[in-house]
Amino acid sequence: MAGRAADGRSTLADVARAAGVSTATVSKTLNGRQDVAASTREKVLAAVASLGYRSSTQPSPESARRAVAVVFDIPASPYILNVFQGVLAAATEAGLDLITRLAPDKQGRRQRSTAHAWVSDQADSGVVGIVGLTLSAPDALLDAAADANLPFVMVDPVDTQHRRMVSVGSSNWAGARAATDHLIGLGHRRIGWIGGPEASIAARDRLYGYRAALDAAHLEVDAALMRTGSFDVASGEIYGRELLALPDPPTAIMAGDDEIAVGVLAAARILGVPVPERLSVVGFDDTPQAAWTTPPLTTVHQHLDGMGRMAVQTVVAMSGGTRPASRHVELATSLTLRDTTAPPPPH
Repeated sequence: MAGRAADGRSTLADVARAAGVSTATVSKTLNGRQDVAASTREKVLAAVASLGYRSSTQPSPESARRAVAVVFDIPASPYILNVFQGVLAAATEAGLDLITRLAPDKQGRRQRSTAHAWVSDQADSGVVGIVGLTLSAPDALLDAAADANLPFVMVDPVDTQHRRMVSVGSSNWAGARAATDHLIGLGHRRIGWIGGPEASIAARDRLYGYRAALDAAHLEVDAALMRTGSFDVASGEIYGRELLALPDPPTAIMAGDDEIAVGVLAAARILGVPVPERLSVVGFDDTPQAAWTTPPLTTVHQHLDGMGRMAVQTVVAMSGGTRPASRHVELATSLTLRDTTAPPPPH
C-alpha cells in the first residue's frame, strides 16, 4: 500500500483511499473532468481539503511569487473596473502579482469541501490574500479562508453579515442622505427611488439614507414611488418608465447607482420628459461614465479606486500578522453636482 511522499506530503493514493475511490477518479476530479458524479466529486474534494493535498506539479508557497487574488461575479460592471484599478495599483506598489479568479458557482461556493479546496488552490498558487469584489454568497469561502489563515477582504459585501468578515466600503447611508437632501433643498417633494438588490448591504444602506432624508424633512415615504431591481441600466429604464407613467409622477428620482441613473435618463428621453427641466436625476458611484451622459449626471462620489487600494493594503497587513484596526472600513463620500438636477417645475 502506498504511503506518504518522501517530504511528508499527502499523495494522490492517500486522497483516493480517504475518498474510497480510485486514483484515476481523483485525477479526473482534480482536472475538472465532467464524467465524475457530483457525489463522488464532493467526497474527493473533501478528502483533498482534509489531507491538505497539493499536486507535486504545483509550486510550493515558498518557491512561488507572492500574489493577491481578486474574485468577482460581474467583471463587466464600470463599478468593478474602477475598483479593480485600485486593486491593481496597490498590488503593483506592494510588489505582488495580481491573479484574477472565478469563484466556484453559487451552489458550489456554499459547500464547505468545495470552498476549502478552492481556498487551498489559491494558497498553493502563492496567494497571500484574497479580495472579493461584491461577491455574493461568500460565507463558506470566508470560513475556509479563515481556517487556512488566509486573509480575505470583501469590498461592498453582498448577502452576508459574516462575523469574521473584514470589509471595505463607502459611507453609503451618508451619501444617499446627502443626495436626497440636495433634491429636497431644490424644492422637490415627490422623490422616487430605484435601488439595487435587497441582498446588497450597500443598496440597503443607500435606501435607508434616502428614507432618513425624507423623514427629517417630514416628507411621506411613498411606496408607490419606490422600486428595487439590479445595479444595471435595464432596471433604471424599466422602473424609470413605470414611475414617470404614474398619474402623479415624481419630479426627481434618486438612483441606487450610476448605471440605474443612466437607465432613468433613457426612460425620460423615450417618454419625452426633459432633464432637468421636468425631472431631476441623481446617481451613486461617480464612475467616469457619469460625466459622459446627456446631460452630465449629478451623482454621489465614492472613492472606487481607493476602496480597491484599501482592500489590498489590508490584505497585505493581515498577511504580515497585523490585525486591522476595524473589521469594517468606510471611505467618505461626497456629492458631485453636474447638470441633471434643478428645482422642480411649477405646478
